[in-house]
Amino acid sequence: MNDRYSRQQLFTPIGVEGQQHLQQKHLLIVGAGALGSATAEPLVRAGVGRVTIIDRDYVEWSNLQRQQLYTEQHAREKTPKAIAAKERLQAINADVAVEAIVGDANVETLTELLSDVDLVIDGTDNFDIRFIINDLTQKHHIPWIYGSCVGSYGATYTILPGTTPCLHCLLQAMPNTGMTCDTVGIISPAVQIVAAYQVAEAFKILTNNYAALRGTFLTFDVWQNQHFEMKMQAAKNPVCQSCGEAPSYPYLAFEQQTKSAVLCGRDAVQIRPAQSKNYDLEALASTLASQGAVQQNPYLISCQLAEQRIVIFKDGRVLIHGTHDIHYAKNLYYRLLG
Repeated sequence: MNDRYSRQQLFTPIGVEGQQHLQQKHLLIVGAGALGSATAEPLVRAGVGRVTIIDRDYVEWSNLQRQQLYTEQHAREKTPKAIAAKERLQAINADVAVEAIVGDANVETLTELLSDVDLVIDGTDNFDIRFIINDLTQKHHIPWIYGSCVGSYGATYTILPGTTPCLHCLLQAMPNTGMTCDTVGIISPAVQIVAAYQVAEAFKILTNNYAALRGTFLTFDVWQNQHFEMKMQAAKNPVCQSCGEAPSYPYLAFEQQTKSAVLCGRDAVQIRPAQSKNYDLEALASTLASQGAVQQNPYLISCQLAEQRIVIFKDGRVLIHGTHDIHYAKNLYYRLLG
């Protein structure tokens, strides 16, 4: 047997027993952007038994500055991030089973994935999905680790159903700071610091070292040299709709789900059909060729129109770049795809 994990096992809180626990666990990472890729790599290197990654997007040039799993080739080919992540992660550790899902993280898809998951890590960029994760993990009693970063700022918090306050307790309503990576930018140290805290907390949970969990909501600004930790236990709300004594899980309700939405911090709209479609990409590429330059891979088609770029995924999801007007995007969608 090789000594791949020998240095990790020498760390007393993990040891041989902890390593065995790691190799039996199933981890779900929601989002394969900056945080998702930065948490996936060390966890795969550490030997977590199974990792499932879900992401709806593909690799673009602007991702390469901070999304560490991806290469210029992935950006040129517009490779879906989940696929690119799996490719790189399997090359790093072939003993870990990595499953890639190119799709929207919504109530339906996440519910299907949670049946045997031991931990969920937040690698998303918006609170719509985070509140769905929060309600689902409360309902199914699965721990999850919140993380966010923008500019030089980052935040992270570990949520244990039945023990800690949930995200709904802490935030009460959907936050809207207006700050996104596209408006104020982001530097990679902010990503790496949040990811490091998320991975450390994940190690503690996956090796059953719950007593070592931080227990605070941590925020920092790496540029301003600021670091804060807040004890949050007093925020636990006994009548919280997500984790209280009689939870109703409000963010799992159909009316809370978005079928079309402006992507967080991007000049783009995603349209998700009410029912999944299975496009014939070859036929669709031929049809769209008259509208503009078409680029294709096994997972999606990109067509550059005069002012917008439309990207169609095999499952029927469509991204329309170059607008944040949902009404306009829907009209374009119906005109081109019926």
